[in-house]
Amino acid sequence: MTGLHGTAGIDEAGRGPMIGPMVICGILMDSQKLYELKKIGARDSKTLSHPQRLRLKEKIESLASRILIRTVSASDIDRLRQKTTLNEVEVEEFATIAKELKPQKIYLDAADVRADRFGERVGALSGLASRGTIIVSEHKADSKYPIVSAASIIAKVERDSRISEYHKKYGDFGSGYPTDPKTVTFVRDLVRNRQKLPPIVRKSWDSVRKIIEDETSQQSTLV
Repeated sequence: MTGLHGTAGIDEAGRGPMIGPMVICGILMDSQKLYELKKIGARDSKTLSHPQRLRLKEKIESLASRILIRTVSASDIDRLRQKTTLNEVEVEEFATIAKELKPQKIYLDAADVRADRFGERVGALSGLASRGTIIVSEHKADSKYPIVSAASIIAKVERDSRISEYHKKYGDFGSGYPTDPKTVTFVRDLVRNRQKLPPIVRKSWDSVRKIIEDETSQQSTLV
């Protein structure tokens, strides 16, 4: 394990929304400091309020040896999905972060239905598997391992910050998720008024395509 140090965790925020980027965060820590993450209350970002995440973000930043963030924009997701899957995009982004962090042990929140396959792919692409890094790849790792919880918190705060910026530019479209009526109404109104969808909208998303199809169908019946 020459050149490998500490323990890392990687997670993403924004895999499923129809608007906005996917943000991937990797955190590297001295293995002896991991207990401090539990002490400060680091847990799955989805169970925390925005103010709680902001407070924890500062504490995590003071504990971490390194924090790396990679952002995949909505337009990049649309472009990449023409030739690959979102799972593969995540594998490549996770591997890039893992390669740079060079941990002795790494915990991954697996995107693949087969968590072991996801870990094997990240390990192979990053070159860490051959270097002896211990790779733990599991579903819901963000609720099991504080190092992954910490990564999920940073990723979520970063995505929320981007969404807040987009609200200023495009208006309040809500969270960006297809379960949010405000988000659906925002996209539907644009399509209905025959306005071009902004680059922050994932045009390759099924939920967006369905809105386009529904509105096109309704407009054609009115002609």
